[in-house]
Amino acid sequence: MLVCDNPPAVTVVLDPGDDLVHTRAALAAHAPGDGRLTVHPTPGTDSVLTLAYDVLASLGKPVPVAGYRQFDTAPAWTLAAAWILATRTSHLMLLRAHFLTPHRLRAVLHLRQRTGLKVTLVCHTRHVPAPMRRVLAAVSHHMAEAAALLPAADPPSPAPPAPAPRRTLANRWLSLPALTTLCAFDAATRPCQCTAPMAADRDFFAPVLPALTEAEVARRLHRATAHPRLAAELATAVFTAASVTQLATAHVRDLAPDASTLTLHDDGLRQGCMTHHVPAWARPLLLAAAFTWRLASGTGGALFTDPLGSTNLPCLTDFAESCKLRPPQPPRPKRRKGARARAKPPETIWPFSPAHYALSWAMREPDLMNGCPHPPPHTRRTIEAHKRGWPPPHFGQRPHHPPF
Repeated sequence: MLVCDNPPAVTVVLDPGDDLVHTRAALAAHAPGDGRLTVHPTPGTDSVLTLAYDVLASLGKPVPVAGYRQFDTAPAWTLAAAWILATRTSHLMLLRAHFLTPHRLRAVLHLRQRTGLKVTLVCHTRHVPAPMRRVLAAVSHHMAEAAALLPAADPPSPAPPAPAPRRTLANRWLSLPALTTLCAFDAATRPCQCTAPMAADRDFFAPVLPALTEAEVARRLHRATAHPRLAAELATAVFTAASVTQLATAHVRDLAPDASTLTLHDDGLRQGCMTHHVPAWARPLLLAAAFTWRLASGTGGALFTDPLGSTNLPCLTDFAESCKLRPPQPPRPKRRKGARARAKPPETIWPFSPAHYALSWAMREPDLMNGCPHPPPHTRRTIEAHKRGWPPPHFGQRPHHPPF
């Protein structure tokens, strides 16, 4: 189990006047990108689960979290701890702390012990409530005045706020060539603990995302789910062009401690075992999946599975579609003049591409692309040929020879 041996002391801030300027200063300090969270607990409830959801919501995750028993609090707190560790969050400020019941306060202190958070409890009272004082007697803490710790924030400007930067790819479907090779027929390979070479040394290069598309994919995956394993698995498929079979071979031990590299194994069916460089945008997602395992069981398992036992979660392709991510689709047929427009958009086609298979008979059919374009070249020779304007004809298709 992952535990911080010496977490920082708890800071208790007294705000007897319940001044608006102090609350405004606390809310202005909320900056998840800089490792600071300000949580305003949901009023009118003393539920431990609701408080965990408040922490997850402050991290930008959708709540409530599906897949677990309705009143089980442990998964939500474990996921919150995993995301806090993965995003390097260091400070947690909790408003209205004088309303915390002992069991809710203990849950916050347990989160602090698991993550090493610096916790600040803001009590809008003259004295610390007796139940809180009894719970804090067992932990290191100190007192502070709101006037010193929460100075008045700048008053709101009468001018209208500056508009948020426009996201040109917002609400659009993103066609990612790397997802063309996601679906596969073959089963998972045997467990492997090899030291695999880098993908570039095996002459394998996954499609590179433009910077604008990369930022939009990262934003969608961070906000789409509170389950790290779903976001991490889809992110890995995007930067490795791996199939679901290859993704299933990744274990916690295959991820570098700083998530800079990830090894995917292969029993010789495709390109062999390879170690992939993890781009910066995907590292928090993979770290969150690894931290979930370390927090829940303390042992390394399959990286893209849930040690908390979630059920009824969407499959990877359904999750990708919910994020509006998909492989390039077949060209739309031209609509005849005067014909009615389609009532609903066509369903997403997930092809079965043989492009990365090393054996010509690995797939049942020679081409199951269903009209989708083949993935881009993935070796130095084919990439250079593609740049010169003469890619190999019918790239990705292999002659179909059944095994003897």
